Amino acid sequence: MTNCRQIAAAMMAPGKGILAADESIATMSKRLKDNRVEPTAENRRYYREMLASAPGLSDDISGIIFCDETLKQSFSDGTPFPQAVGELGILAGIKVDTGAKACPGLDGETITEGLDDLPARLAEYAKLGAAFAKWRAVFTIGSETPTQGAIRSNANALARYAAACQQAGLVPIVEPEVLMDGSHNLAVCRDVTEEVHTAVRAELGLLNVDLAGIILKPNMVIEGDGHGRVSSPEEVAEATVTVLRSWPGALAGVAFLSGGQDPERATDNLTAMQRHSTPWPLTFSFGRALVSPALSAWQGDPDRRSDGQATLLNRVKANGAAAGLRAALR
Repeated sequence: MTNCRQIAAAMMAPGKGILAADESIATMSKRLKDNRVEPTAENRRYYREMLASAPGLSDDISGIIFCDETLKQSFSDGTPFPQAVGELGILAGIKVDTGAKACPGLDGETITEGLDDLPARLAEYAKLGAAFAKWRAVFTIGSETPTQGAIRSNANALARYAAACQQAGLVPIVEPEVLMDGSHNLAVCRDVTEEVHTAVRAELGLLNVDLAGIILKPNMVIEGDGHGRVSSPEEVAEATVTVLRSWPGALAGVAFLSGGQDPERATDNLTAMQRHSTPWPLTFSFGRALVSPALSAWQGDPDRRSDGQATLLNRVKANGAAAGLRAALR
């Protein structure tokens, strides 16, 4: 447990965030094709190497989440990914869930799977050099959803995953995501997110998960993408921090997901969060908001590698500055 606390503290270092480059093979292949890049294993490897090797990335990034394929691949010089990023001053992480699948008995809702062989996989990933892991549960706001069945089932799975991670010596990133799909307003998102967090905390407690050795990766509280009015950063920050205040001070930290927000909006919302006093740091663990602009700039052209890296660093530095704002305000 002590080791998990130390790793979690390092991941939440002031002004640093976590890069989510853990898209599944299918998702990454689609994004490559959308940018006119052949979706081969080598191109997926090269793309992730381009991201991870961006000069100075460790100034603002403490860890990178990879998928199984990437964690087992190597940089162009033959150095395995976990070792290569470690030498660059960045911790390697691994997505360990196997995706959200239709949940029996809950029409239209999902349960995230991957628990059956998790202890063995965690042991393998630790041996390969992973320092932390991630598991994502998703909840959709509708007229009748999310139901208590979906909330409690996914909360229990998150807790079982977190307990298994700490037993294996890996820091668990606990990601309960209330999706921004829908026409709901900010207040509805706030209430649903609070209900989900309450269930997750209860299940973590029942399985004796050490909160000082985990990182919470929640959605920001925002309106649905089909809602007419866009909430201001101050409104998002107020609603989000209000929900988070129910978490004990022992929590290692909070690293927000971007959840499909425009990159600039996600950064603006993160900046507004820093003006609120909390017992734990608030930072970012963005995926699309960081890597999509880099992919568009690179587009599979070796001559544009530096363009892709520069675009990534531009977004990373903006969010690193936002995450470090709290210290500057003191």
